[in-house]
Amino acid sequence: MGFRFQLHFFFITLCLLKYVKTEQFYNSSSSSSNDGIRVQKSSCNVFQGSWIIDSSYPLYDFSSCPFIDPEFNCKKYGRPDNLYLRYRWKPTSCDIPRFNGLDFLKRWRGKKIMFVGDSLSLNQWQSLTCLIHASTPNLKTAVVRRDSLSSVTFQDYGVSVMLYHTPYLVDMVRDKVGTVLKLDSIQDGNAWRGMDMLIFNTWHWWTHRGNNQPWNYMQEGTKKYKDMDRLVAFYKGLSTWARWVDRSVDPSKTKVFFQGISPTHYEGREWNEPSKSCKGQTQLVSGSSYPAGLPAAALVVNKVLARIRKPVYLLDVTMLSQMRKDAHPTGYNGEHKGTDCSHWCLPGLPDTWNQLLYAALIH
Repeated sequence: MGFRFQLHFFFITLCLLKYVKTEQFYNSSSSSSNDGIRVQKSSCNVFQGSWIIDSSYPLYDFSSCPFIDPEFNCKKYGRPDNLYLRYRWKPTSCDIPRFNGLDFLKRWRGKKIMFVGDSLSLNQWQSLTCLIHASTPNLKTAVVRRDSLSSVTFQDYGVSVMLYHTPYLVDMVRDKVGTVLKLDSIQDGNAWRGMDMLIFNTWHWWTHRGNNQPWNYMQEGTKKYKDMDRLVAFYKGLSTWARWVDRSVDPSKTKVFFQGISPTHYEGREWNEPSKSCKGQTQLVSGSSYPAGLPAAALVVNKVLARIRKPVYLLDVTMLSQMRKDAHPTGYNGEHKGTDCSHWCLPGLPDTWNQLLYAALIH
């Protein structure tokens, strides 16, 4: 059964490769098909475009934002170049609005916003709080930092921007055999109820192995697995999340976003520099497309989003982020050892993710 499923999944992936560049699911409010998917029909796809230099960037200074963790604070920890800070994303057929923190707070007065996911959600959460703070530096804030749930509340407007840390979205529990990743369980979802906006993310931890893998077994139903094809496991786990959305979200009260797959830049062969990684990179990838193409995980995301009945907007940041091999912390990441080609400097690329979120909200 397992082998047949994986083989079937392999052929599904090959089919998706043919269509993924032309069929992206945003579940925006423009049109609806018989299966409930709402597909963006605007003449402008804000996720297709190019990076241009803008001397008014970055949108805030690292020294003025109190919310940036050391691992993202590249300028504070000695990064000498500045060009990576000056890029602005320009869609091919339109413009996106410049982020306005005061307008954001007015629109979301008294509301609760939650990022749910791994450390890429942490990256985007801190970016959003910095962007808001840059527009309203004198507002009172209340900051709570915990392992699973953190928040920044802009008290004058009653806006809480939260982060719920859960690398897989699905549950990871302890039992007599060790730590088990439960592909069909999402009890943590009880903590996400009552939010006015949810921004989900997962993928990077699904690829971890060896000492970096926090679980001993995967489980589906009553059956435990020592391991599984990681794309298959990701598909199963993300499908569990999709069922949670359909079952638990009231679209009249809660807007739901999924942050697309955030790429890594450890393998220079992906952009035709086989001997290199993101270390020392100060230029973005030239051209209008990424040589390696979209990662397979992005195809899984599109497949799962195509089946959700409730509106979910895909922040399709994968391709535009693939071009930014220059935007990682590398070694400028506080006291963390090693070269970080997974996360992103702040200020930096996640600010564009949040500009695209802002554009979607005011569209």
